[in-house]
Amino acid sequence: MAMLEVKNLEVYYGVICALKGISFEVNEGEIVTLIGANGAGKTTTMQSVVGLIPARAGSVTFDGHDITKTPCHKIVHLGMTQVPEGRRIFQELTVYENLLMGAYSMKDQSGFKTDLEAVYTRFPRLAERRNQIAGTLSGGEQQMLAMGRAIMSHPKLLMLDEPSMGLSPLLVDQVFEIIKDINKDGTTILLVEQNAGKSLAISDRAYVLENGKIVLTGTGEELAASEMVKKAYLGG
Repeated sequence: MAMLEVKNLEVYYGVICALKGISFEVNEGEIVTLIGANGAGKTTTMQSVVGLIPARAGSVTFDGHDITKTPCHKIVHLGMTQVPEGRRIFQELTVYENLLMGAYSMKDQSGFKTDLEAVYTRFPRLAERRNQIAGTLSGGEQQMLAMGRAIMSHPKLLMLDEPSMGLSPLLVDQVFEIIKDINKDGTTILLVEQNAGKSLAISDRAYVLENGKIVLTGTGEELAASEMVKKAYLGG
């Protein structure tokens, strides 16, 4: 069953068409990846799905709700959360305060302490730095905080935009392991990632975007074996 269904989505920046009628879906329990070069439309797709950029045409359906024209803050309440490109943590707040902000949409706050300890267990570095100002964390720690803040809202669908950007190879490996663990715990994942090799290795399915169009789709394994993908994105 499709948790997220995008149909014929068109997005413009002024007179420039950034998304040219793309369609894709994310089924419950899957990890689905969008890959493509810079400027292909990956981040625009993410921002349009969560309501940050309005669509000129097409539709977005999430968990049975048409959210095409739904404001971003209401989409969060439906169970969709995004970790944006560049992390976008609250730089001047502490680690704890950032995590507190992640739980703002929860109507029942009685489980906050349990949720907080679960995040600290998943990200021990955040527990060590819970009172540290977030802007003083390393890049890897900030990425962990952005992910921890997102899962504080108990999302049904977690959207991650370039989570490995700017990280060392060791930290990249850790981030992808964390993504797999979050998925195993029951959260559906939509991933935008330039590290095609790593993302396809953990994906159930994937889509390739070029110039605002989806040009190829298949399982992660199928796309990793595709000569077109190897040549364009895997250095083959």
